[in-house]
Amino acid sequence: MNNENIISIKNLSVSYGEKNVLENITFDIPAGIMCGIVGMNGSGKTTLLKSILQLVKIKSGEVKIFDTDLKNVRQKIAYIPQRASIDWDFPAMVAEVVMMGRINPKNLFSRPQKEDKEIVQKSLEQVGLTNFAHRQISELSGGQQQRTFLARALAQQAELYLFDEPFAGIDRASEDAIVLILKELQKQGNTIIIIHHDLNSIKEYFNELILLNKILVAAGKTEEIFNKENLEITYNGRLPMFL
Repeated sequence: MNNENIISIKNLSVSYGEKNVLENITFDIPAGIMCGIVGMNGSGKTTLLKSILQLVKIKSGEVKIFDTDLKNVRQKIAYIPQRASIDWDFPAMVAEVVMMGRINPKNLFSRPQKEDKEIVQKSLEQVGLTNFAHRQISELSGGQQQRTFLARALAQQAELYLFDEPFAGIDRASEDAIVLILKELQKQGNTIIIIHHDLNSIKEYFNELILLNKILVAAGKTEEIFNKENLEITYNGRLPMFL
């Protein structure tokens, strides 16, 4: 792991109309870590990811990715949104969804090359979906659907992976399989950021955390900031049960 910051956010504020969603957020995320974003519903977690990706309008502040603007490094970033936000009835096969990771925005209508097909095949193997390549995504279980989108991210060969609640509504076996893949990506020097709810697995999964409650409660190494005091602020005193 090196000391380079993959993401640097300074004084970030975001509003939806008159409603402040994020207020004066500042933190850095170093390269090569698994970082969890933790907070209760409405705390600004998804908005934070969308701010990084310029999917929402920033009221004030600055976001740098790889020490530059998003437009210069978009292909280095893979984003996996919440499963609930995806139209799973769209008529696409698993292999077609994964191939989307190989599309170059600068050449949208180019035909897949042999290398692209090989990378898609390898990505399907990595997530254990080789035998489902020609299955409609609507026919898959929740865990298989999530692994399909992970395969698409792998096919993109990104360096920064952003996941919005990837473990919501999937079985434990699928979660364990995904975590193993993500930890392997991390070993290869990639950076993974995950919105996460299960406090019991925080210490097992994440090197660093971002604790949000519209403001930044704390950001840093898990062993230093994952404590009752910070969680009480994060959850407005209504601390979820955890071990």
